[in-house]
Amino acid sequence: MAQTPRDGTAQGEIMIRGNAVMKGYFKNPEATAEAFAGGYFHSGDIAVQHPDGYIQIADRAKDIIISGGENISSVEVEGVLMGHGAVNLAAVVAQPHEKWGEVPCAFVELKPGSEASQEALIAFARERLAGFKTPKRVIFGELPKTSTGKIQKFELRKQAADL
Repeated sequence: MAQTPRDGTAQGEIMIRGNAVMKGYFKNPEATAEAFAGGYFHSGDIAVQHPDGYIQIADRAKDIIISGGENISSVEVEGVLMGHGAVNLAAVVAQPHEKWGEVPCAFVELKPGSEASQEALIAFARERLAGFKTPKRVIFGELPKTSTGKIQKFELRKQAADL
């Protein structure tokens, strides 16, 4: 509930208050109370604010992976994997881990006619990310999407938990 500095690096959650914000969730007072804790609507979006007031969304709060006490942005890891020539689409979610709590698990769709191994993608990511941010597992296949093409990360979280 404190204002983050406008330095372009400090992350915080986007919270909104005003007459254009919804009143609450239909017939769900518990979700409404949680979403409006402290008098502001909690969007669930993690962002940085730049000196000129520009807000840059970094990730969704529920998509942050906490591994050994370190926060890992799934968007950052996905961006690195998307930089590989064989990757068409990537999604990264938390996979439960005995020692670290959670570790990054990548789900990858390859470009038609392209090939890549789990080891090759992990090595590619390790060259560009800190070791704790590197996916520990890569699963290949078509990613589950909504009718509008949005990746259904909740489905991927279930799959990662079952691995």
